[in-house]
Amino acid sequence: MIENSRLVWNQGDESEPGRHDQLSLAPEKPALKRPAQFRVILLNDDYTPMDFVVEVLTTFFGMNEEKATQVMLLVHTQGKAVCGVYSRDIAETKAAQVNHYSSECDHPLLCEIERAD
Repeated sequence: MIENSRLVWNQGDESEPGRHDQLSLAPEKPALKRPAQFRVILLNDDYTPMDFVVEVLTTFFGMNEEKATQVMLLVHTQGKAVCGVYSRDIAETKAAQVNHYSSECDHPLLCEIERAD
């Protein structure tokens, strides 16, 4: 237990009788790992209009019009493109939001996620 602890000096409080200065072990804070990162990937289809794809990228990924157009063209020419890299929960939420919105608007546009690291 000592390997994950550090020494702490506790000074006695004069207002509390019987409390004295002492040296004690306090547990060390565990080393924190960064959460796994996931890519949100937009997939091409032959039916979704390009302006709708740009709208999705600006709305759900906060891209400006120019960046959204660049990503939309990558999706169109390469079949897919990365919209962003996030922790798992955020990536899953963004992909689900895009898929739901596209479905509501009667477009087959889909997003998926894949582990980035």
